[in-house]
Amino acid sequence: MHLEHLRWLNGPNVYTARPVVIAHLDLGELTERETTDVSGFAERLESVLPGLADHHCSAGRPGGLLAAMARGTYFGHVTEHVTLELSAMIGRDVCFGRTVWAGAPGWYDVILERPWHEPADTPLVGGLIDLAIRTVTGLVNEGEVGGSFHAELAALAGEHERTRLGVSTAALAAAARRRRIPVRRVGDLNLLHLGYGRYRRTVWAAMTDRTSAIGVEAAGDKMLTKRLLEGAGLPVPEGLVVTTAEEAIAAFHEIGAPVVVKPAAGHHGAGVSIELTDPGEVAAAFRAAAAEGEAALVEAYVPGRDHRVLVVGDRVVAAAELSPARVTGDGTSTIAELVAAANADPARGEGHDRPLTRLALGPTELGHLARQGLRPDSVPDAGQAVTLRRNANLSTGGTSKDITDSVHADVVRLCRRVAATVGLDICGIDLRLPDITAPLPADAGASGVIEVNASPGLRMHLAPYEGRPRDVAAEIIDRLYPPGRSGRVPIVSVTGTNGKTTTVRMIAHILAQDGRRVGMTTTEGVYVGGELVHKADASGPRSAAMVLGDRTVDAAVLETARGGILRRGLGYDRADVAVLTNITDDHLGVDDITTVDDLVEIKALVAEEIRRGGHLVLNADDPRTAALAERPRVRDREPVVRYFGMSATAPCLARHLGDGGVAYFVEDGALTEGEGTRRRALLPVADVAGAFGGRARHVIGDALAAAAAARALGVPIDLVARGLRSFEPHELNPGRGCAFLIDDRPVVVDYAHNPAAVAAAGELLRQVWGRDGVAAVTLPGDRCDELVIDTARAIARSFGRVVVYEDEDLRGRRPGEMSRLIVRGLVDARPDVRCHPAGDLKDAAGIALGVAAPGEPILLLYEKLQPVMDLLHTLGAVRASSTW
Repeated sequence: MHLEHLRWLNGPNVYTARPVVIAHLDLGELTERETTDVSGFAERLESVLPGLADHHCSAGRPGGLLAAMARGTYFGHVTEHVTLELSAMIGRDVCFGRTVWAGAPGWYDVILERPWHEPADTPLVGGLIDLAIRTVTGLVNEGEVGGSFHAELAALAGEHERTRLGVSTAALAAAARRRRIPVRRVGDLNLLHLGYGRYRRTVWAAMTDRTSAIGVEAAGDKMLTKRLLEGAGLPVPEGLVVTTAEEAIAAFHEIGAPVVVKPAAGHHGAGVSIELTDPGEVAAAFRAAAAEGEAALVEAYVPGRDHRVLVVGDRVVAAAELSPARVTGDGTSTIAELVAAANADPARGEGHDRPLTRLALGPTELGHLARQGLRPDSVPDAGQAVTLRRNANLSTGGTSKDITDSVHADVVRLCRRVAATVGLDICGIDLRLPDITAPLPADAGASGVIEVNASPGLRMHLAPYEGRPRDVAAEIIDRLYPPGRSGRVPIVSVTGTNGKTTTVRMIAHILAQDGRRVGMTTTEGVYVGGELVHKADASGPRSAAMVLGDRTVDAAVLETARGGILRRGLGYDRADVAVLTNITDDHLGVDDITTVDDLVEIKALVAEEIRRGGHLVLNADDPRTAALAERPRVRDREPVVRYFGMSATAPCLARHLGDGGVAYFVEDGALTEGEGTRRRALLPVADVAGAFGGRARHVIGDALAAAAAARALGVPIDLVARGLRSFEPHELNPGRGCAFLIDDRPVVVDYAHNPAAVAAAGELLRQVWGRDGVAAVTLPGDRCDELVIDTARAIARSFGRVVVYEDEDLRGRRPGEMSRLIVRGLVDARPDVRCHPAGDLKDAAGIALGVAAPGEPILLLYEKLQPVMDLLHTLGAVRASSTW
């Protein structure tokens, strides 16, 4: 058994709304074998991983997996559960898994949940699956796991610690998710993007895009901080900047003992020495605090207790009393043993990854113990507290006690002034006070602001060692997004088989009439405010992220294609409006899609991932699409369903109107909005730009869908009508039903590439010109043979003369293969069809122009638009009106 490849789905997907990774396994020698075929396997596996006994599996209760193995289950399924258990053992918070057959004997896709904001493509996931595979195969073949199992698991745990979000950033991400504010991590950094579009905000731990750069610089320079606070009349200890040990000793004599020596720009309590009373101690402390050529600060020692106060905006939201790193004796254990026992607490970790930092017995701690007459092998009495450091800092193993409710009003006012003086929106203030519950002492030296911290750590407040936890992350999120604000711009997601691009462009154009700056994704590129900002096939999640990350965007209209959904998941969560144009034969043979029902399951995700009470726009004339309203996951969203169709008499649409619903249809020659028995005309069908005077039924259908979506977002009817009238196809919808004249021959350029689309194109030519005309066609090579042949049959039913050419991109086909398939389908449907082979696009256009009689229309199908436009320019083509 081995891992073939991995695929990461970072957004909502067909399996779950959470991120997942899909591992494609080849079971190899274990193909068709079950757990019951290997004597004692289940028992050996449980002994290695006893936590598997709690796995529910499909039984929905603990023990479900063990029962499945006792009955007999495939080893792909077992590998799924082993990976989940290994994940739990290293602290990865995941529980969802599923194993599905992947189309060939021994091939399985294992779908595994990923923690929120775990970086995509991290080697951690592959390492876990690889270890799971070797664990399973080892127990099958050798009856035991490899000797390096525990070492490998420990290495994976280390990788997980390295790549997971820090405590503060993770808390902010969780607080935003509780508010349903979108959150996206940037790479493997502790940097988060919150919100969409114009509401996009950025946080890096407890620092936001509103944090003043000057404030950060001021807080990082301790002497500058001191000067700012002194100038505001705030209590700070006397201090001097020194650059040599001799200067430090001179400052000590000038200030008077005791003193504190610390780096002039340090963090996390590193290099800080306190309560120094001897010049030799001061000189040594300077060398510890100042790197070569850098400065240190010598300042007066302020007696009292250490406190940290967190100010967010102009509010004190939390306060903690800090205690130095310490252990408490039990009468039998040495200090070293007590430290080891304390570090066994899973709440303690390295750096800032856990609520508490591991205790150390380094030079600073050993020196502090020596001053107390103690050594690591000393045995403290039961109940005796032994401090390991003088300074109280969580980064050096200290602990915190929540005292938020006890802070005196004088201290609150002091801290608010400190934050305002330095200029920080989120500010951690270190104070030394005799009693934080009492008024500030009159003696200026009896209290003081020791430090001001930009991007302060939140863990002491989120998970204090003693006292009540404070949800300070929620306070920060509320500062960025006051309650009631979602951080979202309206999102319209459009999917279907045909008409997606046209419908997206129509909706975006209508919203622009309403004064909105629209971000739009289509198969042609990403547009913002009507300008192309990224040229590509932009109908997937990465393109959606570009639009939703643009701070100028008021609304997003996203073409959401099948490929992006399958390969990366959705690029958004909770659309306001979901539009499904139709679902017909297309992409069969691609990405294991074999039937139209497979397509329905994929595209249904767009309908299922709308916000509760959002709007669902469905094609009433397409039974598969109309039926999506009854899917359980769709109904759970309680959407407002807006059907569209060509006539109000269609059964589905008529029932909906009869129930008082809203629908869009053609009535008395006009696009019409109906609600129950009420009717409102939008505009005559003849006025819809690009609809050839209303004769292009598929364009009218797209216009109805666009009108429904725009009205769902509150666009007035007159602006909907203005948008549809002014939707000039050559400018706003190039390559979709655009008419040109070459000499006296009309040429219609279209992207039709499946049976329904080419039938609609053929019907358009008959309606407008009263004859079949000539078709010059190519079809994409990544569809299955049967779909290519079916599409060719549909072409033959509309055209008696067909020029067949192959696109430059063969999509894996052999030269000539697609032309032969197309001709086969043409002849199969219409033996008298006249087929004209062509070498390339230019050759095909020339043959078609030669075959067509004067005034006879030509349909030109393409794969890439730009070569077509370049060719038309060369041929002297003139744009023709789509009203004809």
